[in-house]
Amino acid sequence: MKGIADKICRADEAVALIGDGQTIATSGFVGIGVCEALSSALERRFLETGEPRDLTLVYGAGQGDGGNRGANHFAHKGLVKRVIGGHWGLAQKLGKLAAAGDIEAYNFPQGVICQLFRDIAAKRPGNITHVGLGTYIDPDQPGRYAGGKLNANTVEDLVVPILLDGQRWLWYKAFPIHVGFIRATAADPYGNLIMSKEAVFGEVLQIAQAVRNSGGLVIAQVLELLTEPIPPQQVIVPGILVDRIVAAEEAEHQQTFSETYNSGYCMTSPAGFSTQTRQSEQTRQSVQTAPIKMENSERKIISARACMEIPPGAIVNLGIGMPEGIAVTAAELGLLDNFTLTVESGPIGGIPAGGWSFGASLYPQAVIDQPSQFDFYDGGGLDFSALGAAQVDGKGNVNVSKFGSKLAGVGGFVNISQNAKKLIFCGTFTAGGLKVALEDGKLKIVSEGTVRKFVSQLEQVSFSARQALDSGREVLYVTERAVFRLTEAGLELIEAAPGIDIDSQIIGQMDFVPVIRQVAGMPPSLFQMA
Repeated sequence: MKGIADKICRADEAVALIGDGQTIATSGFVGIGVCEALSSALERRFLETGEPRDLTLVYGAGQGDGGNRGANHFAHKGLVKRVIGGHWGLAQKLGKLAAAGDIEAYNFPQGVICQLFRDIAAKRPGNITHVGLGTYIDPDQPGRYAGGKLNANTVEDLVVPILLDGQRWLWYKAFPIHVGFIRATAADPYGNLIMSKEAVFGEVLQIAQAVRNSGGLVIAQVLELLTEPIPPQQVIVPGILVDRIVAAEEAEHQQTFSETYNSGYCMTSPAGFSTQTRQSEQTRQSVQTAPIKMENSERKIISARACMEIPPGAIVNLGIGMPEGIAVTAAELGLLDNFTLTVESGPIGGIPAGGWSFGASLYPQAVIDQPSQFDFYDGGGLDFSALGAAQVDGKGNVNVSKFGSKLAGVGGFVNISQNAKKLIFCGTFTAGGLKVALEDGKLKIVSEGTVRKFVSQLEQVSFSARQALDSGREVLYVTERAVFRLTEAGLELIEAAPGIDIDSQIIGQMDFVPVIRQVAGMPPSLFQMA
């Protein structure tokens, strides 16, 4: 076995080993655990030499900041030929290449890609799962590009429907991975990797195993080189899987894109605090990443209404964006003891962080790897989830992934929305300039949004209402002025806010007429908040 001295090199030396046409997998989650030193070194090499060319990039979670970091380093015509990604919204430069047809582009569920790394490592034919059935990822669904394809230049079928014992599944095909970019906190003299200061583990082990068993090259970015061996139980990636180790500068190895290091992401409770006081301390410390009290707004109304639906003792996942406010509202209302928050990246318990730290959790009870978290989610382990919704049609289908030339991607949305026992879609009724006010316990629309969200037809189906109905799951759609329920007859209006005219301010702002039987008032307390 090589000693660590034979593996240590500079970032430019490591990426010089990457050849034309190879497939590369990168670890990271939004701004957490991203191999910034390695990706930027590869970009520099291409800009200076024009090499390597025609790479295939594979990643699960979105990696980037909407600017130049993360997967955006790969966004050069000629550098990549194909991209298989879970979320594209943070790698907007890659999205532009896909929209222009300059690359082959696929958008698969984040959880599937993470689990596919394990299947590749085990030399299985791929990942066989129900996740994606009934959505644009399903090859048998109508639409311009089915099978998760994003443009006309993407023609190879990487997902295929199959029947097993009379039941329909999707088979996401395996393929060899030649290079893996993974990240850890430190490497010991054996090349073993520890992640003691990383907010999440992600899928670093699974990528390393997949690349190793594909006969490829595993490059690890670390912050520190240790002189003593790591205790074996703390090793996340054994040194036998690691070919090159690059010690990065702190500027390219921040814990998240917004924080150099937050110890709260790596500990269950602060020193000196007992288990009994941990939850209240989480509430106090949450002000570091989000206000403990949200200002009265449409977001607070939506968050508070969604909080009312969380079952006692539930295991919960909250999506990015509007649903993030539910954790803040729950803290303000003293409800955090009633349920356990989880994040698809691996944290269990604690307070999920937002912004470029999304994916981390402040004072979690545990952190597991991302593929295992999605195993639990896919099997129905989530009791409750709240996710965003950009477009909803009359059947209750939801689009969050693609709008014209704007490519967001689904990330973990499909895994979560297709499997949570109780699902809440959260979002304002309209977008683009909506302003509301609370007056005398009533909701007033100061200015209406210019973009309708309840539309007659979706560009892509990211959530299949039919799949949810067939599995008997409860689905609600919560806005600041109305609440809808998914039924066999379609989207049913079940609540309206006080002060809102149903005909003009609800139905009049929709492209279809919802099912209306008996409409109750939204709880008055939502509109009397201090």
